[in-house]
Amino acid sequence: MTSKLPRIAFLGIGLMGAPMTRNLLDAGYPMTLWNRTASKCEPFAREATLAASPAEAVADADIVITMLENGDVVEQVLMAQGGLQALRAGALLIDMSSVQPSLARRHAELAGEQGAGYIDAPVSGGTLGAAEARLSIMAGGSEADIARARPVFDVLGRVTRIGPVGAGQLAKLANQAIVGITIGAVSEALLLAARGGADPVAVREALLGGFAGSRILELHGQRMIDRDFAPGAPARIQLKDMRMILDEARAEGLTLPLAQQVHNEYLALVANGHSDVDHSGLLLELEHLNGALLGSVGPARKE
Repeated sequence: MTSKLPRIAFLGIGLMGAPMTRNLLDAGYPMTLWNRTASKCEPFAREATLAASPAEAVADADIVITMLENGDVVEQVLMAQGGLQALRAGALLIDMSSVQPSLARRHAELAGEQGAGYIDAPVSGGTLGAAEARLSIMAGGSEADIARARPVFDVLGRVTRIGPVGAGQLAKLANQAIVGITIGAVSEALLLAARGGADPVAVREALLGGFAGSRILELHGQRMIDRDFAPGAPARIQLKDMRMILDEARAEGLTLPLAQQVHNEYLALVANGHSDVDHSGLLLELEHLNGALLGSVGPARKE
């Protein structure tokens, strides 16, 4: 006889939240769902309870998961719309959004006043990682709270405890710095090679076998070659993350020149109307800057 699984309230059924919800339902968890655009919950209507508000969703939940676009939205849902105040004593709030470390710490304090636990647990892996249940989960919180949440995390991917509350968000900032800067490097490398007459397809294949090989080169390099910029992680979200990286750096008295430059490039990309392309679409800004397309400057270029 198996023990009864805890009820999960999941707030935010978007690009990431929908496949995560699918995996949790398939694992047998009873769920209550809420989303700002209610229609996004409808595909799960026969398997989960749909709530009209965050407070209603949270009221009877053992575990509450938020997967929302940014810190402002998390603040609105938890505070202005009553999600946090509706937490019952003994519940566990897990914020899997990417927010400022300081906001995570404040929400943890407020959850504690409700008698609830709190974990900040942002993720890496994109929509594919969410669908395939292999997200990298960076958790900040007490060892006891993370141990309690581990069965849920195991359904979604692989969890690593980074440290106390806020540490998960710091790890996500580190992740996004590497991702953003590496996307910029891959864009420049492929355009440079193609401009000189090399086949970017062959260049990518060769580099994958060497020291420059990376997940970004593997997946996003292929996206650039295919010009497939349908959003897995939209450019506007990467810009938000680069801004948070720079804000945190300033708070710690650090100067991060590469992060600053990549932030500026994403800012220009979004300003030029590409806020909803995948973050690998940074190539588009580089092409705009140079007046050249990756697909038009390859091996067919005349000597």
